[in-house]
Amino acid sequence: MHIGILIYDEVEVLDFAGPFEVFSTAARLAPDTGITVSLIAGQASPVRARGGFSVLPHHTLHDHPALDVLLIPGGDHRDALNNRTLLDWIGEQAPRVSQLATVCTGIFLLAKALPDWSGPVTTHWEDIPDLRTQFPRLDVKSDTRWVDAGKVISSAGISAGLDMSLYLLRRLTTHALATRTARQMEYA
Repeated sequence: MHIGILIYDEVEVLDFAGPFEVFSTAARLAPDTGITVSLIAGQASPVRARGGFSVLPHHTLHDHPALDVLLIPGGDHRDALNNRTLLDWIGEQAPRVSQLATVCTGIFLLAKALPDWSGPVTTHWEDIPDLRTQFPRLDVKSDTRWVDAGKVISSAGISAGLDMSLYLLRRLTTHALATRTARQMEYA
């Protein structure tokens, strides 16, 4: 099971690093699950995340292995929202993967990449009005950590992305592995 996490300039560090830690810890605890996780970017060079944090992707949009899960983190997504190559790639991956997940404002990228998709979603409380205005076709929920809409799971900000990732791990594997992973991470 390959989990790809998209990264782009100004991505929120814990929006991608938290889920990465969840899935890589689970893979270490239960190698028989076949879980692999990688960071995917538009280029092979370092990505400049929020706060000047520099991270090197494992793969680019053009050379990654087939994905089972695509996770789209949030951050300052304004440039990414205008990146046609990135949006087209998300649109191409959506029907191929079994699960789409977003953290925080990552839902904006998914919503723009999939103009015909609608359903219940959430995002960071501060961005809920903008999400409702920009994508009125979505049923935007507030005051919730994550929303499971079947193939799409969206979560609110940073720590909610960890919660959602553990929930998704439980859905993809077992409750026992999700519990062991949370315990290993010292996460309540």
